[in-house]
Amino acid sequence: MRTYALGVRQGRVTRVAAVLLAVAGVTYNDWLLQFLVPTGLDQRNSYVSEVFAADQPYRVVFGGIEVATALLVMFGALLGASVAPRGWAVAGWGAMVAFGLFSVADVALPMHCAPSLEPGCPVDNIWHTLTSGLVHFALFASMASFIVVLGSVPAGPRLAGRCARWLLPASMAAAISSVGPYVGRPGGQGVAQRIHLVTVAVWLCLLAVELVRDRSCPESTCP
Repeated sequence: MRTYALGVRQGRVTRVAAVLLAVAGVTYNDWLLQFLVPTGLDQRNSYVSEVFAADQPYRVVFGGIEVATALLVMFGALLGASVAPRGWAVAGWGAMVAFGLFSVADVALPMHCAPSLEPGCPVDNIWHTLTSGLVHFALFASMASFIVVLGSVPAGPRLAGRCARWLLPASMAAAISSVGPYVGRPGGQGVAQRIHLVTVAVWLCLLAVELVRDRSCPESTCP
C-alpha cells in the first residue's frame, strides 16, 4: 500500500513538473511577441535581451515574462530532480535549476540600453554578459549530463539523452553564431540567437516528455 501511495505521489509530481517545463518552453520564446508589440527592435539584428534593457518601454512586460519562465523552469527541475535516479540525472536537473537562477539574474542585471537601436550604446555590459554566459553554461551542462546518463545509468532517462546528442551541438553552434557584435562583426546575431532559443524550448519540452514517459512505461518497453 505504501509503495502504491508513493507511486501515485511520484506520478503527480512528474505530471506537474512536465506541465511547468512545457509551459516554460513556450514562454521562453517570448520574442515572438515582438511581432505584435511595437518595440522598434529589428528581429534580425537585435538581441532578445535588448527588449528589457533598462531604458526600453516594454522592459517590465518582457522582463516579467522572463522571470516567470525562469521560475517555471526552476520549480519544474526541482520536481524532476526529486523523482530522478541518483547520479548524472540529478546533475542534469540541478543544472536546469541553475539555469533558472541565472536567468533571473540576467533580468535583474539588464543591458543599460539597446545597442541595435542606440548608436554609442556598448554591447558589452560585463554583468549582463556574465549572467548570460552562466545561463548558457547551465543549459549545456544539463544536456551533457543527460547524455552521460545514457552510458552510466541503464535504467535512467533515455529520450532526453539521445536527443541531446544532436541538440547540444546545434544549440552551441547557434549561441556561438550570435556573438558577432562582441567581435566587431554585428549583423544577423538576432537570427542566430532566436534559433538558439528555439533549441532551448525543444530541450524543455523533451524534459517534459521524458518525465511523463518515464512514469508511463517500464524502461524495458520504452524505446
